[in-house]
Amino acid sequence: MVAMGGSAHWSSRFTFIMASVGFAVGLGNIWRFPYVTGENGGSAFVLIYLFCAFCIGVPCLVSELMIGRRGQHSPPESMARVAEESGLSQRWRVVGGMGVFTAFAIAITYAVVVGWVLSYLAKALMTGFVGVDASSSSQAFDALLTDSGGMMFWTLVGNVLVGAIIFSGVKGGIERAVNIMMPLMFTLLVGLSIYNMFTGGFMETLEWLFKPDFSKVGPDTLLAAISQAFFSIGVAMGGMMTYGAYLPNDFSITRAATVVVFADTLVALLAGFVVFPAVFHYGLDIASGSGLIFQTLPVAFAQMPGGHLFGVLFFVMLSVAGITSMVGLLESATAWFGERFSLNRHMSSAVVVAAVTLCSVASVLSYSTWADYRVAGKNFNEIAAIPEQILLPLGGLLIAAFAGWFMLRSHSEDELRTDSVVYTVWRVLVRYLAVPAIAFILVSGLI
Repeated sequence: MVAMGGSAHWSSRFTFIMASVGFAVGLGNIWRFPYVTGENGGSAFVLIYLFCAFCIGVPCLVSELMIGRRGQHSPPESMARVAEESGLSQRWRVVGGMGVFTAFAIAITYAVVVGWVLSYLAKALMTGFVGVDASSSSQAFDALLTDSGGMMFWTLVGNVLVGAIIFSGVKGGIERAVNIMMPLMFTLLVGLSIYNMFTGGFMETLEWLFKPDFSKVGPDTLLAAISQAFFSIGVAMGGMMTYGAYLPNDFSITRAATVVVFADTLVALLAGFVVFPAVFHYGLDIASGSGLIFQTLPVAFAQMPGGHLFGVLFFVMLSVAGITSMVGLLESATAWFGERFSLNRHMSSAVVVAAVTLCSVASVLSYSTWADYRVAGKNFNEIAAIPEQILLPLGGLLIAAFAGWFMLRSHSEDELRTDSVVYTVWRVLVRYLAVPAIAFILVSGLI
């Protein structure tokens, strides 16, 4: 069988790892993981998170990659083919379709945020945030949100970059991009972390991330760890299943999934050493969420020695994280659209990126002109977030249940090609830990 009706396969394990980590590591990782860690007991939370990441995240990622490689098509068609092989209804394709739809919905609003990052990268290059204080930084971000034309321009720039990568194919586009961009991002993370060791706030960050505080550990901590592990790795968005379809048969899925989860966790921890020393050193608001990047950190860049260069490198790093995540989100839709309508990659990628760009216009306007237009009390961006909140955990639950309970054992054994102990561990974890844990996330979110 050949992936997506063509001959696309990853040329090396390294490239696949880079692409998968690039998809998994998004803008939320840069600030959310370190913040959630500190709020939930430091290293006590890290230990719980690591357990969840490797005992829930890895089995789910293995399941999705396995179905992708077995099906060798877009997520809906892969689910249908693997289900049919196991004597099940082809209606399982709906689960793959859910992933593609969810990824597309996420990409609509995510593209706008990537536009913000590119806009701030331009500001960092031109001004270095010189003279910025808390008031002017907040005003600048508010001005960005009301500047619909400017937001549309930077959103378009981001989408064109993403589209160019997908348009060029797996080897000529995605592989070439991630082989340059991901090592660059890792280098920047390490370099900026080392820089922060000498600028103040580093010891406070170490304490925030790694000082165990078991008094903060409770049921909410467990939910936070499970949710962070599940959402951070990027399962049930179609991207990993699509990337799995490009895996050659001699790739070890279990080893690859373990490396991806480890690298994703490492990036999240390194991000803490990049973001939070400045926050502690300059007494900034650590709980400012996504505003930490766009409203709080520019104030620190304006004050710190070498802040101009630091700010440029920081937003280059964020741009890489955003663009590689967008590539993963839209690759599954591109694969499905081309397969469904018998289009070549160039045409399908152009249509998908154009559709996301048009929908992103509504997202942009919802920050200003359309802010008061609501359906059931929700504006466009809040409605676009519903698939992520509901369909993402539901899709993950169904994928894990399918791989662990419905897919023929002989087929999953054939794909994983690992020793009996490793296979048994995966099967037990996906059946008896991952499925209940994801159900817990889904029910908790609905409640």
